Amino acid sequence: MDAASQSKTERINLRVKSSAKDLIMLAAGFEGKTVSHFILTSALKCAEKTVQEHQMMTLNANDSKVFFEALSAPVRFNPKLTAAFEEYDQRVITK
Repeated sequence: MDAASQSKTERINLRVKSSAKDLIMLAAGFEGKTVSHFILTSALKCAEKTVQEHQMMTLNANDSKVFFEALSAPVRFNPKLTAAFEEYDQRVITK
């Protein structure tokens, strides 16, 4: 069941210019949807795209190889990293 057809318990209110409302009403009519359903499905489609863009990383073959090689390489502790770990151990009371 998709989010647009699930039981509705939450509310979102919008204030828009008359021209924006007219455009939305026209578009909703073209698609045979109510204004509410048109706004909801359009917003959900945009939200899903935005979330996917921020949660997924797409790499080309070369970048993928470099990324996985970096993950596979042993960790090298430089002085700053060692100092950060030591400071963490001194500051943090519960672990």
